[in-house]
Amino acid sequence: MTPTPRKPRLAVWKFASCDGCQLSLLDCEDELLDIAAAIDIAYFPEAARGVIRGRYDLSLVEGSVTTAHDAERIRDIRARSRVLVTIGACATAGGIQALRNFADVRDYAAAVYPDPAHIDTLATSTPIADHVPVDFELRGCPVSKRQLVETIAAHLAGRRPVVPAHSVCIECKLRGLTCVMVARGTPCLGPVTQAGCGAICPAHDRGCYGCFGPMETPNAAALAERARELGLGQDELRRAFRSFNAAAPAFREESERHDDQNDQG
Repeated sequence: MTPTPRKPRLAVWKFASCDGCQLSLLDCEDELLDIAAAIDIAYFPEAARGVIRGRYDLSLVEGSVTTAHDAERIRDIRARSRVLVTIGACATAGGIQALRNFADVRDYAAAVYPDPAHIDTLATSTPIADHVPVDFELRGCPVSKRQLVETIAAHLAGRRPVVPAHSVCIECKLRGLTCVMVARGTPCLGPVTQAGCGAICPAHDRGCYGCFGPMETPNAAALAERARELGLGQDELRRAFRSFNAAAPAFREESERHDDQNDQG
């Protein structure tokens, strides 16, 4: 009798994060059933208690590295994973918690915890790619369910995921939306933000907040200059680029251009 081929093993890992990207996978519902039929979910504490130990064909990693233990753990996961994909703003850019990178984390600990001496944390929150090689990054806060399913399906088919690198502006045009910046003078990060959300905020007459991080070739300086013309000051510009993807290089560099010490009036 010919032995049944082993199905690919999927592992889903959590680091410093809110679990939102893992919940996006659980929220796939019907698609998740098809995925479960094609793979063995070997490790996914958010969804199942069972654990298949050993090596994994595909590891999805949510969350940033914020402790020395995190840094050690991700190296072990990388060694046991044939393909490693980071999912979400925390794993790809350090997440909202990377705001600590612009200050002294000891001040935050002292403000939040009654006894900060017991807090063991790194001074920064960093993306997974700062510590180990990453095969593919899936942006978003949270990730797009469609892109997540596409990424897993691409792995099963042995091809690279088809995920757009263009800006949210293209999504607005595809939906037939009026540009909130041109028509209403509303500051918007859409021109420098990677597509993936479906232009949710502009569809509700609000500017894009940059949830999916920088697009492939963002001109953040030009966008900031236009936002200044619309009335945004240095502090507002700095905060605009310091949110979900504050530590992404293009957004970090632009936010630092608007630090108080760089304000030329």
